[in-house]
Amino acid sequence: MRRLFVIASVLILSACYNAPDPGKTVSGGGPGMLAGAPAQSFDVRRTDGKPDSLARHRGQVVLMNLWATWCPPCREEMPTLERFAREHAGTVVVLGVDQGESADAAAAFARERGVTFPVLVDEQQQYGRAYAALGLPTSVIVDRSGHIVRGIDGPMTLEQMRDAVAPALKHGAS
Repeated sequence: MRRLFVIASVLILSACYNAPDPGKTVSGGGPGMLAGAPAQSFDVRRTDGKPDSLARHRGQVVLMNLWATWCPPCREEMPTLERFAREHAGTVVVLGVDQGESADAAAAFARERGVTFPVLVDEQQQYGRAYAALGLPTSVIVDRSGHIVRGIDGPMTLEQMRDAVAPALKHGAS
């Protein structure tokens, strides 16, 4: 029985976090994660019920973060994402995309942690499948023209977030 518990625990944790090197560029997976490819977008709702999608933010640099409330690395990364969003307000749009949970669960999580950036609810996990997320959290940096700059598997530090968006901010700056 103990052995079964250990195996189940390892599987659950590896499903949530599958990145031995936080902040690395994702090179595998589907075409949705290839640098330079058009970013795929799906119509979903925000926790406030308003419709939103990645495509609605075309013309802006976007850091899209796929996460879930049950994921420990996602929970740990959230304050850093919030700090980054506040620090880059007006230059980078941060979109949190909750994977596979209800709007109520995502809203409660965001409220408890003081999240001010938009939280989208992707109950069908369309974004996770399209971007071939290897685990959670997964982030995708999208430039102003709607193309992927890079994908990052695993949680990032504030410095890694800054470094990840820098090329998109430089390219096409007005």
